Amino acid sequence: MQAVHTVAAIAVSIAMMSAAGHSRAQTAADLTPDRARMIVAPLYEALNEPSKKDITSLLDEATNADYQSCSGNEECVDRSKLLGAFKYLGEVIPDLHWTIKDVITSGDRIIVRGEATGTPVLDFFGVKPTGRSFRTMSIDTFTVKDGKLSRAYHIENWTAAMKQLGASF
Repeated sequence: MQAVHTVAAIAVSIAMMSAAGHSRAQTAADLTPDRARMIVAPLYEALNEPSKKDITSLLDEATNADYQSCSGNEECVDRSKLLGAFKYLGEVIPDLHWTIKDVITSGDRIIVRGEATGTPVLDFFGVKPTGRSFRTMSIDTFTVKDGKLSRAYHIENWTAAMKQLGASF
């Protein structure tokens, strides 16, 4: 009888471990490009004419409370500082638009190739407004936790944007 209980306990343990592994795999499989677009959409919506949006609500919808946005390996800001950056961009570039061009998923990661366009009305990275517009690419790598964004590593080609605005290097 003891052997039967031991075999049953082992079988239950194997089934539970298998189910847990299947659950993780299923979660990763659920992160399709379409699902990923839905997850990141509120964040990019906050970057489309930000001065006209409820950025706080959009960031709350898209990100976890402990969200970190990193422009380098060690240069990260929390959601409250990101909110300030989005508001600043809305003041400097009132017609800012950020378009999602490509979405790729890998496990709990979302990679977005985006395009930012706009016409600054205030100094932008030291470049005085001239009425010129810019169009530049961005690459964002997000980590998803509990269906929301928990961390981002991002890079934008601001040098190209500044050249389009008339800066010389």
